[in-house]
Amino acid sequence: MTLTQLRYFAAIADSGLNITLAAERVHATQPGLSKQLKQLEDELGFLLFSRKGRSLEAITPGGLQVLEHTRRLLTEAGNIRTYAANQRGQNNGRLVLATTHTQARFVLPPAVARIKQAYPQVSVHLQPTADGEVLDLLARGEADFALISTAGDVPAGGIAVPLFRWKRVVLVPRDHVLAEAGVATLQQLAAHPLVSYESSNRPDSSLRRAFAAAGYEPQLAMTARDADLIKTYVRAGLGIGLLAEMAVGAGDSDLVVRPAPAVIPECIAWAVLPRERVLRDYTLELLVALAPQLDRHELRQVLAGNVAPAWPTPPSWQELSQSISV
Repeated sequence: MTLTQLRYFAAIADSGLNITLAAERVHATQPGLSKQLKQLEDELGFLLFSRKGRSLEAITPGGLQVLEHTRRLLTEAGNIRTYAANQRGQNNGRLVLATTHTQARFVLPPAVARIKQAYPQVSVHLQPTADGEVLDLLARGEADFALISTAGDVPAGGIAVPLFRWKRVVLVPRDHVLAEAGVATLQQLAAHPLVSYESSNRPDSSLRRAFAAAGYEPQLAMTARDADLIKTYVRAGLGIGLLAEMAVGAGDSDLVVRPAPAVIPECIAWAVLPRERVLRDYTLELLVALAPQLDRHELRQVLAGNVAPAWPTPPSWQELSQSISV
């Protein structure tokens, strides 16, 4: 058996048993991938997948056992390549980040610009997606790390590193009744239609929980993944915007920004790193660019499993934005 055959096997499993999609992910032809899978099964002496006609139907019990070992082997092979590249001082490569639209649009640009200045041969690929899908990309091995926010809860799925704290703000047109209200109350917000993030639709969202604790139900007139879309529809008069403070800047001077009620909890932005994975030097540099309070040596020790994490208190977005601006 070869690492290529094992990589193809894992790709099929991670593509929902879709041979065409798996071939695209590993940059192979469909006939070539099918041939390699047959050769692997012939060598092992049993089927990795059960079939229905010409289609794969399910992973066999033996296939599940092989898949578990395959993932460990592929991870270690990748670690060896990464370690060798770091030792050689190799400064080219590919950095893939799974993140939300808000982080990609308003947080990452200056940090990515720093990395591109230091490592001009590194290609950076952002995969903005919904909150609930970011960690799935990391779990499937389709990203080097994930950038996600929670209302204080530590995200699962890897080693979570706190980067910074941020608050939500209220955004209204200048002629809105709340434009001169100072800090809006939950009661005032509950009386108006709201425009917020798609994640606000979830019953367990921190926004919904804050309203429910006070005995109110938010009127979500519209939700979107993209903060720029939220602002567009606030301007169109659909409702009051509730969004991350870093999503509002000088280009939004036609709108009025007010602090959100204190009972709506602040959030923490996290980098979630895959466990037992050696990272390229430029990946660690991006983490430190995003969170200068982090120590490179400690990061490496934690990732290697040599020490338990004892992360410094993450700064506020206002504090951090001063240090990561280009």
